[in-house]
Amino acid sequence: MKILLLSTALASLAGGFFVLDKAGMIGGLPDPVGVKLQGQLPPLTPLQPTPRAFFRPTTRKGYWNIDVVGDFQLPPTKTLIFSAAGRNLHVDQSWDKLFRRGFSAIDQTRMVGGSEVWREPGMPPANWRSRLKPSQRSLTIYRNYYIDEPFALAWSRDSELARQTWYRRPPSHPQARKTMYQASYELCGQCVNYGDCPPGTLKNTNGFIFFDLENDGTSAGNQQEHANMYVYMAKTVKENTMPYTQIGSITPVPHNSFGYSRTSDYTAGPEWLWTKPAQHTATSRQRGMPDDIVGKSFSDYMDIAMPGTYYLYPDFDYTIPHHADDARHWLASLVGEQEVNMALTNKRRVAWQWLFNTQSSEFANSAKASNAAPPAIAEGMSIFYWFTGAYGVLFWDDHNRLTPSQPVPRDPALQGLGDDRNYACYEHYLHGLWRLFKHHGDLFNGREKYLNQNTECSFDGGQTWYKYNANQLKTKSLPFVRAIVNGDQILVSATMPYAQANQSTRVLVRYVENGYRFYSQIQLRGDEIYLGRATMSR
Repeated sequence: MKILLLSTALASLAGGFFVLDKAGMIGGLPDPVGVKLQGQLPPLTPLQPTPRAFFRPTTRKGYWNIDVVGDFQLPPTKTLIFSAAGRNLHVDQSWDKLFRRGFSAIDQTRMVGGSEVWREPGMPPANWRSRLKPSQRSLTIYRNYYIDEPFALAWSRDSELARQTWYRRPPSHPQARKTMYQASYELCGQCVNYGDCPPGTLKNTNGFIFFDLENDGTSAGNQQEHANMYVYMAKTVKENTMPYTQIGSITPVPHNSFGYSRTSDYTAGPEWLWTKPAQHTATSRQRGMPDDIVGKSFSDYMDIAMPGTYYLYPDFDYTIPHHADDARHWLASLVGEQEVNMALTNKRRVAWQWLFNTQSSEFANSAKASNAAPPAIAEGMSIFYWFTGAYGVLFWDDHNRLTPSQPVPRDPALQGLGDDRNYACYEHYLHGLWRLFKHHGDLFNGREKYLNQNTECSFDGGQTWYKYNANQLKTKSLPFVRAIVNGDQILVSATMPYAQANQSTRVLVRYVENGYRFYSQIQLRGDEIYLGRATMSR
């Protein structure tokens, strides 16, 4: 009874549309009911393709060219924070080059000492001030901040120690600094590093503060103690920041799909550590937990939720299938993670993005972070993500300074890492940002509407129309299409993930709301990242 369905390859060879089978299935999987077109297909309005920059990707290891595109800026409604590799390659040439290539803030570890952050011995001169505005500053708090002296809070490494960790001791106590209060409070001294402390007090003057402790897992019997510690930490940090400072954490998040996009993700509830209210335990008062956090959750003190995913090598592999419900798929995980989390929180979303595979010995070629995202994936990350309505990105790398053209390390464990990697993926990512924001930044003015999984597409020549989430597009081997509407303007991104260079895929997209009746067709070549815009008529 099946198979009038064309496979991706056959549909491409035929240059045709995907065809529904008689059972109303796609790929043999149960399919949501599509909307049948009434009457004839209306006239199509062509989308104007967004220009591409032509550049030759670098082949030098330990190097990336920031000038593959020209100047452009991120819209003020978004943020893009640089915590990646190689700012040193161009900072001496032009310290603000990053801000003219789409980035809007810099992590403190990538700042220039003496002009952006004070790192020299002793206090800065009385008249010294950072050249960076608060909105351009970001601080990441890693677990070692709490683990190392003088605080020595081993809980940051081992969550099971929450019940032994002190919240606060009297200032005169010899162990007063070895408490969560003191470690979190002392971050207020950050203003000294920028030369802009408020009169008569200390406050953290970073525009962004992000926790990266990654100790959220714990035993069931320790959950309350662990949640209490997270709530108190967040509250104390927040109380000692400026009103404009936004706080987030890589974990916990409302929901973490860990790089997958499964059907079950769309019905999952929020993670316990994100929402669990603080409550007193048998020893919490004795260790200094205050009453005023009772009933508060970690999420209550977060301005930003940080759902996102790092990729593993299989996500970059074009030779394996990616369409099972539990299969890894670069775009389904990128988009699906946001679809799931936007249903669980209304907080601003900022994802960590890394252009190399993360490490995992359980997956082939993933033991070391040595594989760069292929060109279409790197470019697609910097385009499709913003179609989800997210607020920002923390662009991260496990390496900082780059020294180009170094010999291959003798130690095999270091080969393919750091300076021994090819960073052309950065150029493709930057190119995607340039295509989106140089040409369409005006659409991101706060009045735009993100269609997400309500983007309506036809895969059978316009006879039937579907609204699919990322997992459904993945499991049905369909092209991904997402749209943004702002007034009479529509911006559309599309791609056929993992398609081969000789494949051709057609898909129709429409917007028939608010008095508009817009229909258009997109022809995709291989795995290209398509970006097009049109003016809709009523």
